[in-house]
Amino acid sequence: MADICDEAEVVIQEALNRSLSQITRYTGVSATECVECGEVIPEGRREAVKGVTLCAPCAEREALAKKGVRRA
Repeated sequence: MADICDEAEVVIQEALNRSLSQITRYTGVSATECVECGEVIPEGRREAVKGVTLCAPCAEREALAKKGVRRA
């Protein structure tokens, strides 16, 4: 018979898997300019996030919009 710790571990693992599956993963060649605003994407960001197409401010705005946060 499973005890409460075993049940908690299953719930935690399911929550972790669900969270990890929602992370945006970029692959391929990074863009040199942001597809949203046209600003240059810095070299460091292009190397750190392979296949990136958005500059950091646009990516942050997109992430907030996905969470339902609206800005004025």
